[in-house]
Amino acid sequence: MPKVENKPCFLTPSRLQPEYPLFVYLPGMDGTGQLLRSQTAGLERGFDIRCLAMARTDRTPWEMLTNNVLDLIHTELEKSQQRQVYLCGESFGACLAMKVAIKSPHLFKRIILINPASAIQLRPWLTWTSQLTYLVPSSFYDVGALALLPVLASLPRLSRNVRYELLKAMRSVPAETINWRLSLLREFYVNQGDLQKLKQPVLLIAGGSDLLLPSETEVKRLENILPQTKTVILPESGHACLLEENVNLYKILKDNDFLLMKSLTVNS
Repeated sequence: MPKVENKPCFLTPSRLQPEYPLFVYLPGMDGTGQLLRSQTAGLERGFDIRCLAMARTDRTPWEMLTNNVLDLIHTELEKSQQRQVYLCGESFGACLAMKVAIKSPHLFKRIILINPASAIQLRPWLTWTSQLTYLVPSSFYDVGALALLPVLASLPRLSRNVRYELLKAMRSVPAETINWRLSLLREFYVNQGDLQKLKQPVLLIAGGSDLLLPSETEVKRLENILPQTKTVILPESGHACLLEENVNLYKILKDNDFLLMKSLTVNS
């Protein structure tokens, strides 16, 4: 795993494609940015990919984290100001994506929200039980990560290597950081009026078999708020749907007419 500095940064794949639209991926609770690898080959057909990575000890509040992401994007755009930008957030990253988009609404051509963790607020019992994680000794988190694995992902739909990578990513985050990010989700708030001002197309993706959060209910709620949306429900998919062997994000974008002309390639 590449070393991540204390301040959030972008991980870049070995294949840089500055002539393509910029695809910015904001990850889930692990914050490593590593788990998009199973989707990278497909997305590289039409995008130049950047994955946000946060340090294991990162405890940045929402406002600062939002500004950090925007600074990173603007740094990329300084190299080529005419690029289209796609913003994609998954779970925790979908919450961050909403804040980023609201703060700079004209920066993004397309927005993709996958199993938004804002759904935690639809389960009050999960909100208050998450506060009890502070009482759990750090030594129990490795065991807890293993126990949480079948809740987080539909394991039969993941290859053995991907299961291992997911577990490794979960165990790489210290208990204190997990507690901090859970506290961010408990206090997460975006103004509905601000969401309604986002005029660009938004693709909402939910795992219909998500055992962790009511993601399908949440994307339908957002569908009624955001002005221009398309919703995709993956009936058999769990919360970590992008890790599943039969899920191809680039194909989902293409099948839902979510690719601008510059995102299409000869081989698409």
